Amino acid sequence: MNKIGIDLGGTKIEGILLDENFNEITRKRISTNQDHGYDSILKSISSLIQDLRVKSNSESSIGICTPGIISKNTGLIENSNTQCLIGKPLKNDLENVLEQKISMENDANCFALAEAILGAGKNFDLVFGVIMGTGVGGGIIIRKKIHTGRVNIAGEWGHHCIRPDGNSCYCGNNGCIETYISGPALERYWTKLTYKTEPLHEIVKKLDTEAGKRWKEDFLENFGLGLANVIDILDPDAIILGGGVSNIDFLYDEGKNAVYEKVFSDQIDTPILKNELGDSSGVFGACMI
Repeated sequence: MNKIGIDLGGTKIEGILLDENFNEITRKRISTNQDHGYDSILKSISSLIQDLRVKSNSESSIGICTPGIISKNTGLIENSNTQCLIGKPLKNDLENVLEQKISMENDANCFALAEAILGAGKNFDLVFGVIMGTGVGGGIIIRKKIHTGRVNIAGEWGHHCIRPDGNSCYCGNNGCIETYISGPALERYWTKLTYKTEPLHEIVKKLDTEAGKRWKEDFLENFGLGLANVIDILDPDAIILGGGVSNIDFLYDEGKNAVYEKVFSDQIDTPILKNELGDSSGVFGACMI
C-alpha cells in the first residue's frame, strides 16, 4: 500500500505520495491561506489529497500532521497556532469528505518521528524533536514511537512559561517560550529594537550591529533557558532542531553552550543537532503514522 502524507503548516500545505518503502513518487505544495478560514483549509487539503490519489497505482493510507493537538475527549483541534483550526473537527470532516479513515497527529510529533527513524536521531533511543518556525513545538520519541502523554500534550515546550510577566500569547498565558523564539516573535523583537520590519534571514546578516548583538544575546538567553528546562525534565539522548529558525548556524555552537550553561548538571553533553530531512520531516512523519 502506498502512503499519502500531508503537512499542514501555518503558511504552506505540503503533500507527498510514497511507496511502502518510503520512496517518493510525487509531491506538491500549496499555500495554506489561513486568513481565508477553516473551510478554505479543509477544501485545500481534500483537493491536494485527491491530486495525490490520482498519481497512486494502489490504495493509499493517509496521514496528516497538523499544528495543535486533537482532544481525546471531543475530537476537536486544540492549542493550534493556526487559530482558525481551534475547536474544529478536522479529522472527522476530512474523513467524511474523503470517505476514508485517516490518521492525524501533531506536527512536531510527526517531525520528531521522521527524524528519529530516518534522520538525525536514528541512532538514539530517546529523541526530543523541536520545531521553531511559525510557532514552537516539540515531540518526544521513545524507541521509535511517539509518546503523546495522558492528555496528548507531551512535548509542548512552546507553551511552558519562562517569564511570568512576559509577552502575551494566543493561548491566554504570558511568557510562553513561543512568544520569544518563534520566527514571528524574533522578527517582532527586531522591529522593537530597530523600528524596521525585516525577515529573519535578513536579520541574521546584521548581527555585528549594536541592535544585532542585543537581538542575538536575548535570543540565546531565551533559547538556552527553554531547552535547559526540557533537558532537566526529560534528559533526552538527543535534541533535533527543525523549522525555519533551525537554519540559524549559531544555535549549534553558541546556542548549545547557552543551553549547557543552564542545565542542572556538570556533565552535560546532550547532542543538539540540525534535522537531516529538512522540509520533508513533516510529510514523512505523516506517512509513518
